[in-house]
Amino acid sequence: MYDIAIIGAGPAGFTAAIYARRYRLKTLIIGEIYGGMISEAHKVCNFPTYDSIKGYELTQKMLQQVQNLGAEVVPEVVEDITKDKVFTVKTNNAKYQAKKVIIAIGSKKRKLNVPGETELLGKGVSYCATCDAAFFNGKTVAVIGGSNSALTAALLLAEYANKVYLIYRKDNFFRAEPAWVEQVNANDKIEILFNTNVLEILGKEKVESVKTTNGLIEVNGVFVEIGSTPDVRFVEKLGLEHRDGYIVVDKFQKTNVDGIYAAGDATDNVLKQVITACAEGAVAASTAYKEMNK
Repeated sequence: MYDIAIIGAGPAGFTAAIYARRYRLKTLIIGEIYGGMISEAHKVCNFPTYDSIKGYELTQKMLQQVQNLGAEVVPEVVEDITKDKVFTVKTNNAKYQAKKVIIAIGSKKRKLNVPGETELLGKGVSYCATCDAAFFNGKTVAVIGGSNSALTAALLLAEYANKVYLIYRKDNFFRAEPAWVEQVNANDKIEILFNTNVLEILGKEKVESVKTTNGLIEVNGVFVEIGSTPDVRFVEKLGLEHRDGYIVVDKFQKTNVDGIYAAGDATDNVLKQVITACAEGAVAASTAYKEMNK
């Protein structure tokens, strides 16, 4: 029996575990991908203590810290959560019981939903520049999107590819940090195409081109960076109140279901960043601890 089971091994989940262990709670973290989406980040430049750090490296430091503190971390997929007197968490490998649950499952990459995207996944279509950039050395690629993740993906790909098209449906990068915009504008390998929508990804055995509202562009790869959507696996089954899939929490990270807390990108909080996810994880663990010791 665990005092607390944390579903999700990203910044929110790891920070919740750090606080839980310092409260001397028996703590379990269940996460399919350590670090969540931040593990795929080329650079993290807005987290205190580091001017710049790779997302994977930051993830490893967090993982090491929670393990040093004695939290148990298992790389499993949660399939079901049920509540009786305590919570039972069923994974693809085992069943675990806990007094409290923190849901920190983050979000998942949004898809373009255009013809060719699914058919050419792994054949030139990618959702992870950090994972796949090196495969496009000396080639031409397109990055779809206009957020920080799209701009940083374009900058990383420019280190390998000869040409990077940065395709965005709006007329400016209003969602991105000016620091990234300045770097993109200064990179000769990156060509920005505003007011452009991707209609189809074309190719037989591999990506050959993208069809856009402004014509056909020959590319060897397409990197989709158009934001994320909430992971809603447990929302409705557990009866959690939500807004468009994002779990509604109060200032203590409590949900409407007693004993369940939520933190990070899975919640309806405004800012989706590593530092805010960490803060929410800390608050969730603190609240759980106080409620166990009333």
